[in-house]
Amino acid sequence: MAVTIKTKNEIQLMREAGEILSNVHDYLEELVEPGISTYELDRKAEEFIRKNNCEPSFKGYDGFPASICASINEQIIHGIPDKKTILHDGDIISIDTGVIWKGYQSDAARTWTVGTVSEDVQKLVDVTRQSFFEGIKKARAGGHLFDIGKAIQDYVTPYGFGIVRDYVGHGIGTDMHEDPSVPNFKPIGRGMRLEAGMTLAIEPMITLGSYDVEVLDNDWTVVTDDGSYAAHYENTILITDGDPEILSLTHEPR
Repeated sequence: MAVTIKTKNEIQLMREAGEILSNVHDYLEELVEPGISTYELDRKAEEFIRKNNCEPSFKGYDGFPASICASINEQIIHGIPDKKTILHDGDIISIDTGVIWKGYQSDAARTWTVGTVSEDVQKLVDVTRQSFFEGIKKARAGGHLFDIGKAIQDYVTPYGFGIVRDYVGHGIGTDMHEDPSVPNFKPIGRGMRLEAGMTLAIEPMITLGSYDVEVLDNDWTVVTDDGSYAAHYENTILITDGDPEILSLTHEPR
């Protein structure tokens, strides 16, 4: 497993990339409302990213056609934006996107509610977000990789929600997906030992029902097998000798 330890200069570039990406998500959150299309969200995201002298890392990645993944309700990840997909009151939307800044990547996802949602859906969104913060309590030098997933699983399980197994977090740096893979659940063993200078994308994907998934005919969009709603929350983090640094969340959202 080829895991890269970033230099001080590389960390600074990833920190700058993360700040720009954090601003992208803040901008998109203001746009999410009933009546807007996912195509329009994608268009505005790409425009914002390029105005900040970055490249949208998702566009063209393995042939993906857009700058954001816009996944609504039962869609977990890799929703493809289009003009016909309009947000409605009661929906939730997960937006996953990334930027490349001076050759270095940042990757982050948020799930937002559209208008008024049911109590159980709001709880899903809140628990998914908090599970990320529970997980990164174990993301520090000297700890073990799989302890992150165990912390996420221990937090989510009492709520009765499903934790997606088929898709996981990952290392990140000059490439969007680097070693190691970062599960959101506890595999057998403890995994590799974490070292200061590692950069990881931690991304719990949680459902209201089963964790079983299927891929739609477009070969991209992943949905819950039982049609239940799903939420996704992700940040790029830096492993340090103390608490991890969240590179793609520079301030608390509104």
